[in-house]
Amino acid sequence: MFGFFKKKKEPAAAAAIPSEKDMNQMNDFYEITIAGCTRQLKKFPVNDKVDIAAFILFGDVEITEKAAEALLKKSPAFDVILTPEAKSIPLAYEMSRQSGKKYIVARKGLKVYMGNALSVDDQSITTQGLQKLYLGEDDAAELKGKRVLVLDDVISTGGSLNAAVRLAEMAGSNIVAKCAVLAEGDAKDRDDIIFLEALPLFFK
Repeated sequence: MFGFFKKKKEPAAAAAIPSEKDMNQMNDFYEITIAGCTRQLKKFPVNDKVDIAAFILFGDVEITEKAAEALLKKSPAFDVILTPEAKSIPLAYEMSRQSGKKYIVARKGLKVYMGNALSVDDQSITTQGLQKLYLGEDDAAELKGKRVLVLDDVISTGGSLNAAVRLAEMAGSNIVAKCAVLAEGDAKDRDDIIFLEALPLFFK
């Protein structure tokens, strides 16, 4: 007799609609997967028209190791790695460690021990104002006649990369490749660079 009475189903809960605040918080980050590692990159304004998603290698050992391995697989034979100071230094170190090749850092400041250093102008999208990039006398001698892999963490406008390339050319080296973990914005369409993933710009 009791089988004829069925318990009334409770109405399904309505799907939660994200608030404007929640949507804004979600839009503050960009998710990207690099060499099998997924990260949430926080967005920052470059100006009133464009935001960028900041990719910071400092402290991220997993991505540094895996990105280094992936870039080495895509790179031609080389003798020395040249990278501009500073965010790509951990990557240059790890690629040097894995490959057994030396790495050299082009510095943003002139040091007393750098001797008769080479210098070029450097303009980066993430740094306000014009900077200088320096290559010490001993490092320049080390690059002369060598096959050089020029490395950066992100290629966007290409300012820092171009500055490093000019230094390598001034030192008399043979540049075999220009590479980075990410190509930002229109840099993804370049056919003269090696990179792992594309990173968009965010226009307002």
